[in-house]
Amino acid sequence: MSVGLDDERWMRRALELAGEAEARGEVPIGAVVVKDGERIGEGWNRPIGACDPTAHAEIVALREAAARLRNYRLPGSTLYVTLEPCAMCAGAIVHARVMRVVYGAPDPRAGAAGSVYNLIQSRELNHRAEVQGGFLEEDCSALLRAFFRARR
Repeated sequence: MSVGLDDERWMRRALELAGEAEARGEVPIGAVVVKDGERIGEGWNRPIGACDPTAHAEIVALREAAARLRNYRLPGSTLYVTLEPCAMCAGAIVHARVMRVVYGAPDPRAGAAGSVYNLIQSRELNHRAEVQGGFLEEDCSALLRAFFRARR
């Protein structure tokens, strides 16, 4: 799997969105969906503000992308996210037929892209996405560490 300048561009955008989440008192996670070099959806964590347990950055970005394309399937798309997706988000990624997932920090407690589970590449499911973890990991991890350190 090749990593290019576009990968860095989009992950940096996801980091900006994570900053937006942090500014609103949410856990700083951001996500961007890209297809054919164009951003089609983006989001930041907002379960607290939205009073919605499903309002993770990935879900918000996938919803926006699907609405924009007027299709719940997103073949050929790449999802960039600052933290490894959880099981809920991994399920949505599979259902949306996302082609590739690039994430920053691994989640050793709830990661479902290889750390705890690997739902995104499960042979039992009818779709598997390519996964690249640890992209700009230090930047993504530092943002999360600083957020939780400030909360303690």
